[in-house]
Amino acid sequence: MARTHHRKKHKEHLRQFKQDHENASSSSAIKGKSTKLFTIIGAITGIAISYFAAGAAIVWLAIGLVIGGIIGYYIGYKIDTDK
Repeated sequence: MARTHHRKKHKEHLRQFKQDHENASSSSAIKGKSTKLFTIIGAITGIAISYFAAGAAIVWLAIGLVIGGIIGYYIGYKIDTDK
């Protein structure tokens, strides 16, 4: 027959395990992943738009890269803070 006085210890152990597991998977552990991804995508998109708009002028490609990266970073940051 089962011994009920051991069951309380088991339940407490499971409760502590669940709390530890929930803390490990909090949003702070995954923060920053969208920011990097959107920055890279924004930079590539900025280069593509500036290439189609101004041709192969290096100055405009650099400006498109910087502006696209800033916009991508901002979008990624907003997504990360909403998590």
